[in-house]
Amino acid sequence: MSQTFRLDDLMQIAREDGRIVAEDAAARLGVTVQTIRRDLLKLSEAGKLTRVHGGAVLASGTSNIGYDDRRALYTDEKAAIAAACAAEIPDNAAIFMNIGTTTEAVARALLAHRDILVVTNNLNVANTLVANPDCRIVVAGGQLRRTDGGLVGTLANTIVEQFKFDLAIIGCSAMDDDGDLLDFDIMEVGVSQTAIRRARRTFLVADHSKFSRSAPARIASLADIDTFFTDRKPSDDLASRCTAWNTRVVVAG
Repeated sequence: MSQTFRLDDLMQIAREDGRIVAEDAAARLGVTVQTIRRDLLKLSEAGKLTRVHGGAVLASGTSNIGYDDRRALYTDEKAAIAAACAAEIPDNAAIFMNIGTTTEAVARALLAHRDILVVTNNLNVANTLVANPDCRIVVAGGQLRRTDGGLVGTLANTIVEQFKFDLAIIGCSAMDDDGDLLDFDIMEVGVSQTAIRRARRTFLVADHSKFSRSAPARIASLADIDTFFTDRKPSDDLASRCTAWNTRVVVAG
C-alpha cells in the first residue's frame, strides 16, 4: 500500500475511533509499526494529528486530548519553556497558575523559589508546590474536573477575583493564526480571564503544537500577554503581530 493511501486510511481510523494505536493500525494495514510511526509523524507535522504515547489523536475539535496523553506530549519542550518562564519569576511574588500540563511544568521549575504565593485552580500544581516550603498555596475552590484535577466555575472565579497578582501564568489548548488563545471548557476560560484581569503582568506558556490546533472557547489575545514562552518561533505574521502588540516572545530550548 502506498503512503498516500495509508495516510488517508489513518485519518479515517482517527475520525472513526478518536485515536490511532500504532500496533493496531500496523496490523490493520499490513505494514510494520515503524512504518505507521513514520506516517503518524508526517500527519503530525502537517497539523492533522497530535502524537500521543503509542499512537496519535485528532489535532483539533470540540473536546481536548486526554490529560494523561497530554502529559506525555513534548515533555522536553515543556520543561524548557517552564525553565525559561521560571527564570523571569522573582522571589516574593504573588502568582496565579491555571490548568494545564505546561503550567504543571512551571510549578516544578518553581520549587527553589522563595517567599512566593501561588493561587491556582489546578490541583496538580498545588500538589507539586507542596514540596517548596517557601511557597504559600491557595487553591481556588470550585467544581472538580476529575479528568485533570481542575477546579472551575463561579466559586473559582469568585476566589480569584479577591487577589491582585504580580503575575498570571496561563496555558492554552490552541492558538489561532490571528493570535487568539483558545480552550475547550468555557468555565475554565472564565477563571483564566479573571486572573488576567487581576494580574499586573501575564505570561503565556505554550508549546508549538498549539499553533496547529483549534478549540471553540476564546480566553484572550496575545495582545493581552506580556511575554509568550514557547519552544519554536511562531509564523512571521504572528511574530509581527506580537511586535505590534508589544508582546515579547521567548523561544526556549
